[in-house]
Amino acid sequence: MGSEVRVVGRASVGRKTVRGAKVLVTGAASGIGKATAIAAAAQGGELVLTDINAEGLAATVEEIRAAGGTVLDSQAFDITDYDAVAAFAADVHDRHGSMDVVMNIAGASAWGTVENLEHRHWRRMVDINLMGPIHVIESFVPAMVRAGRGGALVNVSSAAGLLALPWHAAYSAGKFGLRGVSEVLRFDLERHGISVHLVAPGAVNTPLVQNFELVGVDKDDPKVRRLTKAFTKHAVPPERVAAAILRGVERNRFIVYSSFDIRFGYWWARKFAFPYEFVIRRASAQFSTLPVSTGS
Repeated sequence: MGSEVRVVGRASVGRKTVRGAKVLVTGAASGIGKATAIAAAAQGGELVLTDINAEGLAATVEEIRAAGGTVLDSQAFDITDYDAVAAFAADVHDRHGSMDVVMNIAGASAWGTVENLEHRHWRRMVDINLMGPIHVIESFVPAMVRAGRGGALVNVSSAAGLLALPWHAAYSAGKFGLRGVSEVLRFDLERHGISVHLVAPGAVNTPLVQNFELVGVDKDDPKVRRLTKAFTKHAVPPERVAAAILRGVERNRFIVYSSFDIRFGYWWARKFAFPYEFVIRRASAQFSTLPVSTGS
């Protein structure tokens, strides 16, 4: 199986496509992962899919194949389990060879103030949003390097990986960490012709944005419901993020945005530090007026 993904160093980086490429997508059962898998298959990618949700993953595989797309392999497991990720990678490499594109999309979200967050919340956010992608990177990217064909690594972070959003400390621990990993690998992998792309979506209309965990807060409280409604009103469809990801790979963009507000916010935060800090403090003050409980 040939691959059209060819990147051979900074001087000769060109446009890339997933057509004919072997593409790994995590989190493929729903949301951004599912939308990206479907979009990549529609463009001719040969997919390897995984998610913790076996039923949802099977539905994605069925939908792609029914539309004439190619799924080389799929398996349901938890990416926080390093042994499971490594075993899957070994099996995939034995049967299909190395990947051309690796997409870390699986993630989870929990918000809360430091006095309400418990150790399990911090641990879960870091395990899923940082260690999970690291397990995938260490299990799949070295084989890409050895294959010498170049390729692409996509890590889905968040606006919370770029900006200090209120109540996002635990979530940002993983997402800022993934941003740091991506910034280093962007340069480390360049000599191997592997481009790195950091996706920073804001609100996306997925099960994650509907079912995120809000620790220590009554989500049915009218004030909280108004805030949640305002947040979700700006949510973009996952298909829009999927299109941005594939376009970002094609055009070799490091930070991939799915909405203008996050692009502008990050630019503003870097160019105007004082106003940025003022706005973030005001936002934090507003969040502090929400009703909280001391129980878990």
